[in-house]
Formats: sequence, structure tokens, C-alpha cells
Amino acid sequence: MTVKKIMLAVSAAAAVLVLAACGSASEQAAGLQQVAATASTTTTTPPSSTSSAPASSSSRATPSSSPSRSSSPTSTPKKPAPTQEAQAAGVPCAATVDACVDLSARKAWLLHDGQIVYGPVQIMPGMASHPTPVGTFRVSSKVKDYHSREFDAPMPNSVFFQPGVAFHQGSLSRYSHGCIHLSTSASEKFFSSLSSGDTVQVVR
Repeated sequence: MTVKKIMLAVSAAAAVLVLAACGSASEQAAGLQQVAATASTTTTTPPSSTSSAPASSSSRATPSSSPSRSSSPTSTPKKPAPTQEAQAAGVPCAATVDACVDLSARKAWLLHDGQIVYGPVQIMPGMASHPTPVGTFRVSSKVKDYHSREFDAPMPNSVFFQPGVAFHQGSLSRYSHGCIHLSTSASEKFFSSLSSGDTVQVVR
């Protein structure tokens, strides 16, 4: 089939050359129509085969490209595993924090380089309507003799780690409005030990 079509195309092209050299205008027109018809029959089959070839090649390319894409995501999710920080011995917080608060146990600790340096001490967290936030925070400021204007209450030895939330001296029998109540001696220790930028982790 292919050889015949090639021969037809060659003979048609030869006819065009002959007509162009010695044929009349009408013969040239008739010859050109015949060549166009021959060329259309010879070129209609190859496009169908060439159009199917890209489809098969693209379908082959898709599986080969998809494994490479799927292999890269599988390698990246393995990285988050090392982000889980080791906990300090005896506390439910990461070893890298400076202060740890366990709301369920109502306990708090001070740490340094993964070692407990103070605690556990008793705390009183926020009430259900004003819960103490859970998460990892940074000490933002310290005020030795802070007085809450919102609740018109003294908050000695305040160490703030969230807006309006701080470690401070307070009742160990009544819930706070989100702060961490400490005894007098514990609040003094937290105030003298923690500095701006230190890490505080609160867990439930």
C-alpha cells in the first residue's frame, strides 16, 4: 500500500512537470486537479496513523511521568517525622521548652537543656468559659506588680506568654480567667527564671 502511494505521487508530480512545460492552460488545470486528488488520497491515510502515534506515545509518557511525580511526594512526607521533639524526662512537653504546663494534672515545671530545674508545682488553670490556651508560646513581657484593670485584681509576678494570659501569683483553689495561678514562692521562681523570648508549652 505504501509503495503504490509513493509511485502514484511520483507519477503525479512528473505529470505536473510535463504539463507545466508543454501543456495548454486547460490541460494544466485538469492535470493539477488530478494531482490534487491523488495527493489527497495519499495523504489522508498517514495523518490517521500519525495522529494515533502521538496518542499512544502520550499515553505511555503519562505513566512514566506520574511515577516520578508520585515518588517525590513520598520522599518529602518522611521529613516531618524528625520534627517530633523528644520529651524531657518526667514532663509531657518537648525537651527544648523553658516552661511546661500540664492542664489535666495541674502541674508546671521549669526546664533547662531538657532537664527539670524546678517543679513540678501545683497550678490552677482557666475556667471552662475562659480556658487557658493550649500550644507553644513565647514569653512576651514580665511585670512584677501587675494589676488587672479588666478584673480589678492584683497579679503579682506576672510572666505573659499570650495577650492577657500569664503565670502569676493567684489562688490554687479557684479557676482563673485563662492565666496560670501559682503559689507565692512558685510565682517568684517563674518570674526570676523566665525571660522574654523563652518558650512556654501548655498541654492538656
